[in-house]
This record gives sequence, C-alpha cells and structure tokens, in this order.
Amino acid sequence: MNHEEMRESKLAAVWRALRRRILTPNISATKLSVRGFHEKSPAARELLETVGATFLKGYAIIVEASSAAEAEERLEEIPRQFRGFAYEGAGMGAAVLDSMPFGGGRIEDFLAGRGGSQHVYMAYVGFGWAMARLPRIRWSKITISDPLLRWLALDGYGFHQAYFKTTRYVQEQYQAPAFPWPADQTRAYAPHAIDQGIGRAMWFVCGTDAERVTKMIAGFPEGRRPDLYAGAGLAATYAGGVDEQELRRFLQDAGPYRAHLAQGAAFAATARVEAGLVIPHTELASEVFCGLDPARAAQICAEALPSTPDQGDLPAYEVWRRNIADELVALGGVTL
Repeated sequence: MNHEEMRESKLAAVWRALRRRILTPNISATKLSVRGFHEKSPAARELLETVGATFLKGYAIIVEASSAAEAEERLEEIPRQFRGFAYEGAGMGAAVLDSMPFGGGRIEDFLAGRGGSQHVYMAYVGFGWAMARLPRIRWSKITISDPLLRWLALDGYGFHQAYFKTTRYVQEQYQAPAFPWPADQTRAYAPHAIDQGIGRAMWFVCGTDAERVTKMIAGFPEGRRPDLYAGAGLAATYAGGVDEQELRRFLQDAGPYRAHLAQGAAFAATARVEAGLVIPHTELASEVFCGLDPARAAQICAEALPSTPDQGDLPAYEVWRRNIADELVALGGVTL
C-alpha cells in the first residue's frame, strides 16, 4: 500500500468512526431507571441492561465496519448468551446505512454472511427498529424481501415503540388504525405483528416480572392478548431473567393463551438453535412452555412452515404461527 492509499484508508476509518458516533444512540437510553421500567432485582436489571448495551454494540459495530464481513468477525466475539442481540442491533444498523443517500447493499451483504444467515430472525427484527427510527419516506430503501419473515420487522417496530414510547403504546394501549406497510392486501395484519413486538417489550418494561406482565396483558382488549402473549413468551424464552417457578406460574396464569405463549417460546428456541446459541435458560423455558427441548421445538417450527404463500389478507406467517400452536397442543406439551 502506497502513501496515498494509506492516507485514504485512514480517512475512511476516521469517517466510519465519526459515522458510528453520530448514528449510534446513547447507551444511557437502555438503563431501566432512564426508561422508567420496573426493577425486579439487581440481577434482572443487569441482564436487561446488558441486553440493551449489547444491542447498541452490535449496531455500532456494523455502522463503523468497512464491510459486513468485518462486522461479522467482531459480532462473533460477543458472549454467546447475548450475541443474538448484537446481531439484532447490527440488523438495525445495516438498514439505517442502506437508507442513507448513496447507501445500499449492506442488508444484502449482511444476510449473505454466515452470521447474518444464522441470525436471520434477529436481523429482521432489527430492520424494524430502523423503520421506527427513520422517516417513512426512507422505508423503501430498506430491502425486506422475505415474504414470510418480513413480519418480524413489524415485531421489531412494535418492540421499539413500546420500549421508547411506553406511555403511549403500553399504558395508553395505542394501536395504529391503518398502518401503511406493507403495501399489499395483507396490510390489515400489521397490527398483529406490531402487538407481538409490544408483548416482547413488556418483558423489559416489567423487568422480567412475569406476574406484572400477566396483569399488564390482562388490561388490554381480549383480541390483542394472543399476540401479546406470543411476544412475551418469546422474550421470556430468549432473554430469560426468571427461574422455573416463575416460568410455570406465567404459563398457568396465561390460561386460554398458553398456546400463544408456547408458540412465541418455540420461535425463540428456533432462533437460538439455528444460531447455535442455546443457553440453559432457553432449554428450561422451552420445556416449561412447549413441553419440548429447544431442538424439537425448532423442528416443529420447521415442519409447520406453510406450503402456500399469502392467501388473501391472511399472511402465510400467521398460518405458520397457528400451525405451530396447534401442533404443540396436539403433542400434549401445552394444556389449554
């Protein structure tokens, strides 16, 4: 490398570092005290704040990296319990980069890598975070191509709104009357996917206190509770923060929504199995909620994939979720 090339390389590195500093949200925004979230215990607080900090670290890594491959090398250094959250943050970062003038291709490169493909569920959720942060006019720059997994982006959108706009989306139970995305006949399903993200965020809002989550969901209209329980079940299984007794109490209190809770748990198990990041807590939660170990729960999810695309206003994604819930009940792992 000659002198001029070295100079250009250094300038590019300085620009990427500056870009990271400008675009990365402040880590203080993930503190439970700043958010006003419930603190169940010091351990629960540490867990949730580590999740938030790791998400932002993943975001910063891809924003500063010269390529998706370089970002992946650094993401793989994150401790396995939290690595999925780093990939979620990286998904958001890739989408933000693609939305910028002269941006493009970072999402595609990110998902093409081994790490991105293994964490595809988390990446799509991260894309939804970007949608929540960007003007809607920039959404068209975000390539969300998978017709099945695209709904995970709205899950991420819902999580973001409930996490950062808790009063409106949780306490006041706001629900957009007509969401503008996606631009096809399945658009009516959008509030359901958003509610799944809101339910997932409730796990954080309540500081992993399952009894608080149950009471919070009970305050919502009955028609929204299935999606909220599915999201809460996913968070309880993937993020953790409770012991076996708390998990069993949460399942019992879910009552008629146990199958939805189990479906969310099966999604969480699948995300960890496919990434090779199964942790003891995921094993425990999968057994309690689904009556199955994570590998078997992931297999159920794979076998339940719909064979047909979207049918009218019912997305294949919702058919998939219903198939999973029905199979878990049929196997006897979930008692209604």
